Amino acid sequence: MTDTNTKISFTPERLAKAKEMIARYPDGKQKSAIMPIMHLAQEQFAWMSQDVMDYVASLLDITPIEVYEVATFYTMFHLEPVGKHVIEYCRTGPCVLMGGEEVFSHLKNKLGIKKGETTADGLFTLKEVECLAACGWGPCFQIREKYYMHLNNQKVDEIIEELSK
Repeated sequence: MTDTNTKISFTPERLAKAKEMIARYPDGKQKSAIMPIMHLAQEQFAWMSQDVMDYVASLLDITPIEVYEVATFYTMFHLEPVGKHVIEYCRTGPCVLMGGEEVFSHLKNKLGIKKGETTADGLFTLKEVECLAACGWGPCFQIREKYYMHLNNQKVDEIIEELSK
């Protein structure tokens, strides 16, 4: 997490990776690396605070608003502190038709939080998102790169139990 009294900077390894990504693009086109650099930043800092977004802008030699625009458009970027496991729950039609609302309700009750909230222990944040492109396997949610599909209340309980360890 960021602290306004602490200078934001990548670890030396992450900075080297960022420079490698930026170098893939011609001079004057470094903004093309914005998404991968933002992913690097979120991996290190857990969420995209204003200080983190400003740091990304400085690395790319672009204005901060250009980073803010991307961060606020894509749901994959967290604009507030999040828990260890961010559950991105699909709320679109196909998942709803396959029982998604009931499963989502069970998940909220199981965690004791509403969408956009984090559990008191800091383990889980619940985030509703648009289509996860797994329409034939709904209801589904995603945690980092892993998809959990064909969800029902029992599967949700098992997943939460496993991730709570």
